Amino acid sequence: MKKMLTLCSLWGFFLLTGCSFSISTAPTPTQPDTPTPILFPTSTVLPATAIAPTAIPPTSIPAPTSTTISAPTVATDICTDPKATALIDSLKSAILNGDGALLSSVVSPNGMDVRWVHSGNVIKYLPDQAKFLFETTFEADWGVAPGSGEEKMGSFHDVIVPDLVKIFESAYTLHCNEIKHGGATYEVAWPYTRDFYTIYDAGTQQNGNMDWRTWMVGIEYTDGKPYLYALMQFFWEP
Repeated sequence: MKKMLTLCSLWGFFLLTGCSFSISTAPTPTQPDTPTPILFPTSTVLPATAIAPTAIPPTSIPAPTSTTISAPTVATDICTDPKATALIDSLKSAILNGDGALLSSVVSPNGMDVRWVHSGNVIKYLPDQAKFLFETTFEADWGVAPGSGEEKMGSFHDVIVPDLVKIFESAYTLHCNEIKHGGATYEVAWPYTRDFYTIYDAGTQQNGNMDWRTWMVGIEYTDGKPYLYALMQFFWEP
């Protein structure tokens, strides 16, 4: 009897143990990790308004802060150099045809000083700026207009180009390192110490030659090539 109880106890133990195995709670399954989505690069095209231009905008050409020009790298006699007169021909073609690219190509790498009137303000243009001078609306202050005493404001295209057109369409003459002009109420002088050409229109007899006009063109050499470093106008003033 005692053995039977022992066996039964053992049997009960195994049954209980087996029940404990069968009814034990299974581990709660976990959700698999959510995979990190793979982001593929998208186009990085910027809107047109966000792309900075490499050239000077034609409507915002600034006035100069300096008129310093470095010395020419090659000493050449412009009075005997056909490239110097060819440079003036290129200037003429650029002005008469409104060719900004051609004008840019003849402007000195150091910039070009421009005066509308002998006592006026100096406006300096770099080659990249000269490229847009036939289309820009930027108004410069060219100084006091002779006679009226009013400030002369306007773009290069509206102020300088018409007067250059007048002389290039006239029967002008060229003079190397020589100032030529008609009757003047002021001293006609070249404010630089370097080479220049004078483009001179003597005016007309019916106007008593009072409509004479002179443009002086400063020329310097860089790497053996002539460039314009200055343009300055003279005419009769009351």
